[in-house]
Amino acid sequence: MPFLPTAPVRIQPYFGYRNQDRLFITARALRSREGKFVKSGKWRAMRTMMAQFASHEVEGLPVQLELAAPGQDSRRHQSITNKEGFVHFDIPLDGEWPYAERPEWETVSFHWTNGEGEHCLDGHVLAPGRTSGLGVISDIDDTIIETGITGNFRAVMRNWRRVLMEMPEERLLVPGADVFYSALGGGEDFKASSGHAGDHQKASLRPFFYVSSSPWNLFSYLVTYMKVRGLPLGPIMLRDWGFNRETFGSSSHGAHKRAAIDGILATYPDMKFAMIGDDSQGDLTAFADVAISNPGRVRAVFIRKVGEAMSPEELAAKASLEAAKIPLWLGDGYDEGHKFLGSIGLLDDDEAASIIDTVGKQQDEAV
Repeated sequence: MPFLPTAPVRIQPYFGYRNQDRLFITARALRSREGKFVKSGKWRAMRTMMAQFASHEVEGLPVQLELAAPGQDSRRHQSITNKEGFVHFDIPLDGEWPYAERPEWETVSFHWTNGEGEHCLDGHVLAPGRTSGLGVISDIDDTIIETGITGNFRAVMRNWRRVLMEMPEERLLVPGADVFYSALGGGEDFKASSGHAGDHQKASLRPFFYVSSSPWNLFSYLVTYMKVRGLPLGPIMLRDWGFNRETFGSSSHGAHKRAAIDGILATYPDMKFAMIGDDSQGDLTAFADVAISNPGRVRAVFIRKVGEAMSPEELAAKASLEAAKIPLWLGDGYDEGHKFLGSIGLLDDDEAASIIDTVGKQQDEAV
């Protein structure tokens, strides 16, 4: 039962992404208040988080997406929200939008009407740069944010108590993830601001994409967490599922991640990717399958170890990566950034060398 079934309809935009031919972005129509994730006591935190899950999705709402290619007038595309409140835009660009030199966040605008009148809200689309040869695909749970989940249902429930009662700034960061990810991302990152369709701002030096089995309801929570921890932002591929025992398990998370990763690789056929995950939900097996199925596309696989002995499937995945000469790193954390990158064979890459220098400098400054 939604807490606010009569609240005005609002649009929740999610980060989009594009190549030079197509633009993809999704939003959701909800009857709920926007979450303000500030530290204010356990019960207030629980009310804030429960409101994210108890929101009322709005079906059949016409939504317009306004785009403006560089040097051109804006144009609008219309679609209608589905039964879960989602509206998906897949817009052909007809070669009108060349890349800038380096990655940028480009502003688009959503337009809709509710009982209070017409509304407009910015959305943001990540566009790689002309020099973007290496992208990053990263998991979230136990890769950048500590959950303690290792597949046990009781452990999953403990993590959900954390989600419901701890604000983003209170969640534990995986040790060393902020230093390593910031160095790998490099440079400036997205800063929320009011703009207009066609505006743009610099993104991290290397494009980041996050894939997770968490629900879309946690999007704003995760974005706030990444901002607080200084992690590079990028499109976050989450999934839609109910608040029940079945979806707490791992029965469909692998298929969701694989579909998301396949979509990223298909969108950027000329880009190679580093893939970062952990061993709590089968990331090694999944990443190895992606790498073997897409020869030459995966530059390296990084797996943070949170479990104990490797399963037969993980051992087979490790062997398949070694046979394909795809560098694999297995470790407990990211604290030794320069050794981490060196151990996976990237030292011969000019791009990797600059990353290593940056990591080393940041670690020296942190001491």
